[in-house]
Amino acid sequence: MRKSLTGVLSLAVLIGTVGAAGASAGAATAAEPAAQRSSGAVAGSEASNEDIKDRILAIPGMSLIEEKPYAGYRYFVLEYTQPVDHKRPSKGTFQQRLTLLHKDVSRPTVFFTSGYNVSTNPSRSEPTQIVDGNQVSLEYRFFTPSRPAPADWTKLDIWQAASDQHRVFTALKKIYDKKWLATGGSKGGMTATYFERFYPKDMDGVVAYVAPNDVVDNEDSAYDRFFRNVGTQECRDKLAGVQREALIRREPLQKKYKELVAEQGWTFNTVGSLDRAYEATVMDYGWAFWQYSLLADCADIPADAKKATDDDIWNSVDAVSGFSAYVDQALERYTPYYYQAGTQLGSPDIKQPWLAKLSRYGYQPPRNFVPRSIPMTFDRGAMRDIDRWVKRNARQMMYVNGENDPWSAEPFRLGHGARDSAVYTVPGGNHGAKVSGLPEAQRAKATAAILRWAGVAPAAVEADPAKAKPLAKFDTRLDRRNGEVERDEATLRP
Repeated sequence: MRKSLTGVLSLAVLIGTVGAAGASAGAATAAEPAAQRSSGAVAGSEASNEDIKDRILAIPGMSLIEEKPYAGYRYFVLEYTQPVDHKRPSKGTFQQRLTLLHKDVSRPTVFFTSGYNVSTNPSRSEPTQIVDGNQVSLEYRFFTPSRPAPADWTKLDIWQAASDQHRVFTALKKIYDKKWLATGGSKGGMTATYFERFYPKDMDGVVAYVAPNDVVDNEDSAYDRFFRNVGTQECRDKLAGVQREALIRREPLQKKYKELVAEQGWTFNTVGSLDRAYEATVMDYGWAFWQYSLLADCADIPADAKKATDDDIWNSVDAVSGFSAYVDQALERYTPYYYQAGTQLGSPDIKQPWLAKLSRYGYQPPRNFVPRSIPMTFDRGAMRDIDRWVKRNARQMMYVNGENDPWSAEPFRLGHGARDSAVYTVPGGNHGAKVSGLPEAQRAKATAAILRWAGVAPAAVEADPAKAKPLAKFDTRLDRRNGEVERDEATLRP
């Protein structure tokens, strides 16, 4: 059973103070020194590492929320003063949260974005492990607490967000002057791509994971083809059977839903009704399964949905797509995503003909998940521009997709203008597809490219890319394995 929102949504809102350069907000804890140095560290790096916090806080507009200890690194949770509108910087500022996993100024740096909130606990993206480098992680604008007040939603677009990254990079490049790579998964992979499109001179390479590319928003036949063929017929039939029964048994299962809603204090002002939220959760069921699970997990789906109990159907839908997904208390956190999906990014609309006579609302659009007080107008040219640019101009860009991930049904593709770039697909992979999940030859080739772009490829790898391996050992506390996907209360979002 999925955890209730009382635990999932308990985000600690960290409020920093905007002060003069070098000022800090919050109480910093003493961190362990960076004990694990790379064998490639240059002379003098030890001295610069000793005062790294002072150097970071000397950046105008940078302030400290806290420092957390982690062996082999120093880890800082920071805030940076950003203009609300990069085209008119004098029209107000806001505080944007970021974190810095500091290894050594002699190492390359990976710029990570999830496209959502930033985690305030130490972690490494796969490229950071591969290059044994530093990592800067940035919270996407308008995700609280990195939201201007009052919020002018017209300033939430992909160019403004890319300009946030550009300013952070420009400020930190003076300290971390080695190679930089941009990375992110899902919406973070999209974000890394948009950053490269608008500021192509900043990064030395891009590694984008499971990044959807919805070029024409109202043409989603690729997703319908995907769901007709993904996995096995047996698994598809089991998933469809549970969905059908969940809608057929709407009345008894909604009685359970009402009890849960009353217990948790949830409301439905944004989506409009409990019935709409219930159906949206059921409609997401198949998508959520393939996004988060593997084919082997189909064994956990009720084999004969018609004979399954109400509890069996409820528990399966709740475990896979989660009945907390469309309540106000969940949607509020993801308002910035749904706003962008309905103004620039686009969103999938799948038919699911096996539910045609049972569904009352169909696949609901992003507009239904954003408060009506926030105006939305869709820009049809935004994703076309990105897609055209990638095909014509990609340089040292890598896309890693999952074969069984719905979001990979509309992927980025490279054109004749691309150079030193690649698209890989992890066999059987879900939304947690990684380079480490690729077949051996492709894994080595992709790893060698990442090392080369970061300027840290050993001589043996330069001579023979087949020998490429991550420079840092896998750390279960910092790293995720291929197929591991972070779960939360929202399902149908990248």
